Amino acid sequence: MTSISPNLNIMIKAAEKASKVIIRDFGEIENLQVARKGPRDFVTKTDKRVENILIDELSRAKKNFSFLTEESGKIENNDKNQIWIIDPIDGTTNFLHGIPHFAISIALKIDGEIISGLINDPIKNEIFFAEKNNGAYFNNHRIRVSKKNNLEDCLFSSNSDGLKNIFPKLNMRNTGCASLDLAYVGSGRLDGYFHNNINLWDIAAGILIVKEAGGSINDISKYEDNDINIRAASSNIYGKMMEKLLNF
Repeated sequence: MTSISPNLNIMIKAAEKASKVIIRDFGEIENLQVARKGPRDFVTKTDKRVENILIDELSRAKKNFSFLTEESGKIENNDKNQIWIIDPIDGTTNFLHGIPHFAISIALKIDGEIISGLINDPIKNEIFFAEKNNGAYFNNHRIRVSKKNNLEDCLFSSNSDGLKNIFPKLNMRNTGCASLDLAYVGSGRLDGYFHNNINLWDIAAGILIVKEAGGSINDISKYEDNDINIRAASSNIYGKMMEKLLNF
């Protein structure tokens, strides 16, 4: 097992505690599908419940750190330069429909730079994490981006707009979970990922995982936190992918 920082250890423990709620509630989705009101309100409550657990656990360990979260927005505490970035359930629509492809995403941003990232897929029991200058890992095993060189051999992911505009120029998927897409780029399962107008909490942890796995990411600093155009790929493919995305 690789050596990890105290902050990443805190993130892992918080995600593991929150994942128990997700697993339990996901088990109820099948029953809720036939309810007259449907499961949407239930999922919204799960989102908030998971986020509250994460905030409570992280705050207990680092009470002065601030937060940027999907449900609660900005929570400014005494330390405004150290920020937890949280998406309690990235892939909520998949969760809502009983599709087991979603994740908890947590990142730590210090002085404007993401230094730790964690993506926990509770259903598959897969954890991806990275720390600045310490590599990227999947279930404690070091990961690297893919080594493919030909676009025809590669698999990319985006949202529906990406599929509509780029397909059939690239082999495409739309999985509905940005954080896992980036984790998959970092681990070589996917070769590239792109998405327009996405939120920072969806991609913060994944950005670091891709970088630490040897991949390439565009500069997102010029974008607002809720309106980011993200481009990520293995270093071999990044330039070729960008050529295909000139008008996207």
